[in-house]
Amino acid sequence: MGFDHSLVGVPSEPQERSWDSKDALLYAVGVGAGLGDPMRELAFTAENCEGIEQQVLPTFAVLIAQARPGRSLGDFDRARLVHAEQAFELHRPLPVQGTAHTVSTVTGIYDKGSGALVVTENVAVDAATGEPLVTSRSSAFIRGEGGFGGERGTDQPWERPDREPDHQIIQETRPEQALLYRLSGDRNPLHVDPKFAARGGFSQPILHGLCTYGVTGRALLHALCDSDPARFRSMSGRFSRPVLPGEPLTVSVWRQDGSGTALFQTTRADGTVVIDRGRLQVRDPA
Repeated sequence: MGFDHSLVGVPSEPQERSWDSKDALLYAVGVGAGLGDPMRELAFTAENCEGIEQQVLPTFAVLIAQARPGRSLGDFDRARLVHAEQAFELHRPLPVQGTAHTVSTVTGIYDKGSGALVVTENVAVDAATGEPLVTSRSSAFIRGEGGFGGERGTDQPWERPDREPDHQIIQETRPEQALLYRLSGDRNPLHVDPKFAARGGFSQPILHGLCTYGVTGRALLHALCDSDPARFRSMSGRFSRPVLPGEPLTVSVWRQDGSGTALFQTTRADGTVVIDRGRLQVRDPA
């Protein structure tokens, strides 16, 4: 097959996405909110508790800003596509309900040898006011589709600090976590169908990368932002290994002196890094 390289740099038509209170609540439970202690995160898991106003987890922004490019990338086996990297900037806290218009642009198709890396930027604005909500950048790695002679692309510098983390947060996941998370919209059979997962080279269905991302984002929100979504500015990370539903995750965080930036990695219990090159930017308290 061949990729349609003429797609690069061409914005899609605006695509509309609406959400309500239930969508935000379902997403929160889908990324593990309330697991182990149903009373701990009521601001994100309930809408009718006295004295507690419902809020939206910052990483829900990635779902709000999802949209398809204007045309098909090409014909390839979807079982060989994995989410490689995800970054987003939250321009203001998400409302509990709303409608966004999102424009999607493929910004690059890179030849990594063993596969192709497709990089996309999505910009979501409030449909009613036009004010910016989310800028999301993601990349997908398609195994076996490299070798077409394109540019390899470049990486932003990142180095794990040579010291103990300032925070280490253990986050549990449920064995049925993928069944919950898929109800927020990602129905890829890779996460539920053993036969489809085997086609992709996996021994069993794996957890959605964006679910692992959301679990990590919750840990960062509580540890570094005092659980206040208004302080959560941006987050980025690279998906380096799959996670199986039910595996506990450890988020290790290193604060950077004199800035609102922290670096992080997410690992499985055996120390395998599953989200690498993590970076979080935090706003000062209002």
